Amino acid sequence: MAINKELLDILACPKCKGDIRLTEAENGLICDHCKLLYEIKDDIPIMLIEEAKPITD
Repeated sequence: MAINKELLDILACPKCKGDIRLTEAENGLICDHCKLLYEIKDDIPIMLIEEAKPITD
């Protein structure tokens, strides 16, 4: 089950409060400003800053 579009519209990055987007594989949420990946586990986004993974270019 993919993340609900309405939920995605209201979620924001907990660090900068900016927009986030769904990964192509739909297994995480990305904040382009903070360069962080918030994983989705069991259809639940893990929106904890300390659990986020840094994205490298």
